Amino acid sequence: MDALGDRIVVVAFDGWNDAGEAASGAIDVLRDNGDYELVHSVDPELYFDYQYTRPSSQMDATGRRELRWPEAALWRPAVSAGDGTPEFWLLTGVEPARTWQAFANEFIDIALRDDVTGFITLGAMLSDVPHTRPISIFAASSNEQVREALDIERSLYEGPVGILSVFEHFAERAGIPTASLWASVPHYVATATPSPKATLALLDRLEELTGVDTPRERLRTDAATWEASIDAAAADDEDMTEYIHQLERTRDTWDSPDASGDAIAQAFERYLKRRGDGPGDHKR
Repeated sequence: MDALGDRIVVVAFDGWNDAGEAASGAIDVLRDNGDYELVHSVDPELYFDYQYTRPSSQMDATGRRELRWPEAALWRPAVSAGDGTPEFWLLTGVEPARTWQAFANEFIDIALRDDVTGFITLGAMLSDVPHTRPISIFAASSNEQVREALDIERSLYEGPVGILSVFEHFAERAGIPTASLWASVPHYVATATPSPKATLALLDRLEELTGVDTPRERLRTDAATWEASIDAAAADDEDMTEYIHQLERTRDTWDSPDASGDAIAQAFERYLKRRGDGPGDHKR
């Protein structure tokens, strides 16, 4: 785990990069299972378009009406182990609407100040995959040392990107190594959000890469319930059932012993280019 160090910022944003709320859901699970304190929050006036991401109205404990503005914030563990074991800091919020370079650099400056040692970005995209099979996680890095240490891929995607790719670019340029995890969410259940099975897959892969265990028993139950609900819906729709069977056959071919890792990676990259929504480029 030396490639990303022991102070790792896990990044996920609502919006374009978050199909099925899988990535933001993973951050929610991490926060719910830890004690965190605020490090830095951006000024929403600088980065958000309120016609696109509107503020919301809510009542406080006394019944007074308050406005809640879009936000993006960095959180750190309230208590650090201090023994060299990896710990997660969390960077999350709404994807900004403007001045992305300034937005990313504002957080990168804080990360440098506080000796952050690595970034892992979490994303999710809609894909032609079956809900009945394990959720695919594409793990990649543009950093050669990280790829070798964690045995992950180098993405060959070229095209439009989202805020996660911007963070990776500026973090690497500042000397902070990065990795990314992307979940493939079945596109035909896009309205059945959130997708706990995809959130679970992201957290499982995050643990594999970092060794940091996050309790997720409830999430496993939610994932099983989610899958069962889609099974029930498909049972009443012959066309959907047949389509799912087609996706299953394709997935099983990819997972067969005859399929090499290089072949699967190349097929995945070709698929992203056809769709025009590769890692960092998911439209919701």
